[in-house]
Amino acid sequence: MTETFVRPPTAQEAVLTELRRLLVTGELAPGTPVRQEAVAERLGVSRVPVREALKVLEGEGHVVYAAHRGYVVAELSVDDLTEVYRLRELLEAEAIRVAVPRLDDATLEAIAVAAHEVDAAGRRGDLVEMTAYNRDFHFLLFDAAGMPRLSRTLRQLWDATDVYRSVYFGGTGNRARVRHDHAELVEVLRARDVRAAIAVQKRHRDASVAAVTAAITSG
Repeated sequence: MTETFVRPPTAQEAVLTELRRLLVTGELAPGTPVRQEAVAERLGVSRVPVREALKVLEGEGHVVYAAHRGYVVAELSVDDLTEVYRLRELLEAEAIRVAVPRLDDATLEAIAVAAHEVDAAGRRGDLVEMTAYNRDFHFLLFDAAGMPRLSRTLRQLWDATDVYRSVYFGGTGNRARVRHDHAELVEVLRARDVRAAIAVQKRHRDASVAAVTAAITSG
């Protein structure tokens, strides 16, 4: 047999993926109760995988458990956003510092293709696909460092801020900024310029923090 076996997702993984989608699209808005029975019925599963998926989201800060209310989608917090992005700044700089000298032509091409996919999804206004392709774009670079513990930690931080990222992607002007930043990052990566790559990534992050902070405080 030459076919590659692809393990189907567990019920918990499937529920978690769908709940993340609902959070990113805003269908589950901050402050909204998450009824386990309703989610289980909607997805055709028992309450067990729903409960386990909610525990994962609670650990990431996306939902909170309130006595007599059950799970509720967490409110957006500037303090939380700032803390996570500060940690990202430290770890992403190290990942880029190690990764850039190791980049081969195939990885650079994959990064460029991912940048195109991010832009295409943004032009369609598909925030779910844009979020997914954006993650692919950045982690092709981070993973090139060959530091799996660092990559895992960064993924946890990114998981904790997908909702904030969708707020940023929701603005047409912000999507244009993403397109520009990604193109600039691809350019400096092709030049193997470590310092410039770290600087571009920092500007990219800072623009997101500023825009999301403004959206939260004005809401």
